[in-house]
Amino acid sequence: MNFEDVSKLLARHPFAAHFEPQHVAALASNAKIVRFERNQIIFREGDECSEFYLIVSGLIALEMVAPDHTFRVQTVHEGHEFGWSALLMGSGKYFQARALDPVEALAFDAVALLDVFRRDPQLGFVFMQRLLAVVAERLQATRLQLVDMHSPMAKRAGA
Repeated sequence: MNFEDVSKLLARHPFAAHFEPQHVAALASNAKIVRFERNQIIFREGDECSEFYLIVSGLIALEMVAPDHTFRVQTVHEGHEFGWSALLMGSGKYFQARALDPVEALAFDAVALLDVFRRDPQLGFVFMQRLLAVVAERLQATRLQLVDMHSPMAKRAGA
């Protein structure tokens, strides 16, 4: 896909809904289309992965892997994002990401993005505000999973 195609995909993605056109263009110049096959592990918990993703199509499971079980924390789909920890530089991934079906996404290199944000602090501020909402959503999803797993009703049902 060329720059124009990437720009159109990005402009339609909910993550970029409130970005100025010049910000969409700056982000699109740092994006590439990636594809993942069904059941492909995109990254594992603790991996150093330098890409942030916006999902164009498909489903991704965000999982925590224990020695005897894999817990799905959240399923994200078209219009969602994952891999936010890449922007923390030097921090490993907090979850495992696995494609549940074929996935197409826009991938952004974190080092390049941070460089864009240094040159355009307004874009960096808007992007990081949006990213903070994603992190808060993941925290809430994890919290709800824990509450559900330890609720008295779940225990009575044999969970």
